[in-house]
Amino acid sequence: MLSRVASHIYWLGRYLERAENYARFIDVNFNLMQDLPMDLKEQWQPLVAATGDLDLYKTKHETFDRHEVMEFLAFDRDNPNSMISAVTKARENARIIRENLSKETWEKINELYYMLQDGCDKKVWKKEDPRKFFEMVKNQILLIYGLADATVARTEGWLFRQLGQMLERADKTSRILDVKYHILLPSPLEVGTPLDFLHWTALLKSVTGFNTYRRLYGTIDPSGVVEFLVLNKYFPRSIYYCLKESERYLHLISENNSEGFKNSAEKAMGELKSRLEFSEVDDIISTGLHEYLDTLQIKINHISDLIDSNFFQLKENVIVKS
Repeated sequence: MLSRVASHIYWLGRYLERAENYARFIDVNFNLMQDLPMDLKEQWQPLVAATGDLDLYKTKHETFDRHEVMEFLAFDRDNPNSMISAVTKARENARIIRENLSKETWEKINELYYMLQDGCDKKVWKKEDPRKFFEMVKNQILLIYGLADATVARTEGWLFRQLGQMLERADKTSRILDVKYHILLPSPLEVGTPLDFLHWTALLKSVTGFNTYRRLYGTIDPSGVVEFLVLNKYFPRSIYYCLKESERYLHLISENNSEGFKNSAEKAMGELKSRLEFSEVDDIISTGLHEYLDTLQIKINHISDLIDSNFFQLKENVIVKS
């Protein structure tokens, strides 16, 4: 496969996953705010902090008003990671390699783009209850995933899209978990209170893992939630699971049938996956959850750079990416 085509497919997977996760961020945080006691102020600043775009937000806004945060995360074109920016880039990448997609997949990506445009025109973020819109965005992206899985041959193109999707998901799960750190930062006295329980529950719901967690772990417990979202070997949104699948896709792309590695991307991926595989939740918490997740995000970004240099920089190309 041409490196140019592979790159567009890889970034298509990443941008769709990014948009879906942002829809989750906003939807679940909105639900959480509805459940908070009346005397507590809404907390939207942690959401911006966890996305890594806090500095950009502060250049545009002075407060963390609900409407301003939702607009910034979902519809602000100046924010390169907003939902509308991610979907616009996903559509452009899809357009460039349209012959590699099924007709149905392209049509649904196009529908998603116009759905975001319509939401922007109607200023959805100003509505009293915008949850239906974000639910529609999530469902549309899941529909695209389903169509792509059901209509595309498991060749290199499919592998690169899956690779991009899994890496992005690992990064975003770490950021969703990091929201809890930013919420606790100003209020450590809330640890162990009913409000703390409410936050952990919202966190699990943001990855659609609440029911699965309760079946596997029972009681909502901070160390249990951390283990579930970081180290669980079977939950498809845990960081370990995403990295394990990413490594598998890399080996298939490289036609590597051995236990070792053929390139620097595989080596870095294997090292990070092994580190998680032999980690224990007590070690993570004693290290400091925020610090641990911060290191993970840096390593995931480094792996993405290595994938770019190993597979996409074979020729001079113009790539639509952040």
